Amino acid sequence: MSNRVETNEANQLLAVPCLNALPASLPGGGAFELVLEQKVPILRATEAVHARVEELLAKNRAGNLTEAETLELDQYEELDDYLSLHNRLTRNLFLAQQDSLSG
Repeated sequence: MSNRVETNEANQLLAVPCLNALPASLPGGGAFELVLEQKVPILRATEAVHARVEELLAKNRAGNLTEAETLELDQYEELDDYLSLHNRLTRNLFLAQQDSLSG
């Protein structure tokens, strides 16, 4: 039996974002936590990461970001996009698996 998911979405070519670098301020350990949402494992940034992003966003709104902080904020945005894609794919695979088991 194949593990391949037979759906239109799964058969489409997905563009996986490329992460060129991680933010220097990203903690080496404890940057992410694994939580269960409706039995699906989801990766989330920790409160420490959220606090740093909020700090950068506040500085950005005030027009006080340095060039390095602008790059850091951009990297956090790319990382957020990557995590969102990962979580969406994980959720979709889980739901497809549930559908195939119940149908």
